[in-house]
Amino acid sequence: MPVAFLGLGAIGAPIAAHLTSSDRLTVWNRTRARSEAFAREHRVTAAATPREAAAGADVLLCCLPTSVEVEQVLFGAEGAADGLGRGALVIDCTSGDPVTSRRIAARLAERGIDFVDAPVSGGVPLAIKGELTVMLGGEGAAVERARTVVGAFGKKVVHLGPVGAGHAVKAVNNALLAANILAASEGLTALVKAGIAPRLAVETINASSGASFTTQVLVPDRVLNGSYPRLFRHALLDKDCGIAVDLDRALGVEAPVLEAVKARMAALRAELGEDADYMDPFARAEQRAGVAIRG
Repeated sequence: MPVAFLGLGAIGAPIAAHLTSSDRLTVWNRTRARSEAFAREHRVTAAATPREAAAGADVLLCCLPTSVEVEQVLFGAEGAADGLGRGALVIDCTSGDPVTSRRIAARLAERGIDFVDAPVSGGVPLAIKGELTVMLGGEGAAVERARTVVGAFGKKVVHLGPVGAGHAVKAVNNALLAANILAASEGLTALVKAGIAPRLAVETINASSGASFTTQVLVPDRVLNGSYPRLFRHALLDKDCGIAVDLDRALGVEAPVLEAVKARMAALRAELGEDADYMDPFARAEQRAGVAIRG
């Protein structure tokens, strides 16, 4: 099956690597050197433009920073949509927003092209293993077609509803992640400053009702050992919080907690910069309190 893949970032590249067994995989990345290096490593084809990558493809996947880039790559100059034929399927693994996704789906439908939003969760480690959670939004046959593709890199694949449903759940999931990161960074910093051994504090919390993915996985792997690897940009997590808050507002749902999380994420984004990692709030909390959260 001819497949095109657009966007070889931190998550996109390992996802695309699981699709190299297709009859023909063509990749494109805004930084051409990255797509050419990927093509050499995996013996696939690198395209110069999105349209060239999409030419003749039955399925096109994209994994880009925001839905704005997805719409541009599909419909802008040398856009991928012009290279796709009727009956093709677009699978969007971007952490996008439901409103733009529905607009993209409508524009593609006019060309006889199906669209499924398919954001993923699990980060780079699970992307490499091919064990991501994939959140599908779409209709009927298009979703079933998408399942056969995303199963190559997804361990849990869930159909959540119509177009935009996958992006809605991903945004809320990431807003909850951000809330846990912010709360844990503040709470653990206080405990360490109070003289409590950080590893003992984390172990106790993880055996109690305050445990979360942040305290159970992220803190032991990336904070207690002081490694702070650069895996996911804080700016992108802030973007996802904004999508979640916009969803609440559009539906008339009161969301004072998520709005407070979004405000704090935005403030840290301005302070830490666009290249900061999503775990840098811990480093910033340590710095301000004059303590180190180490095992």
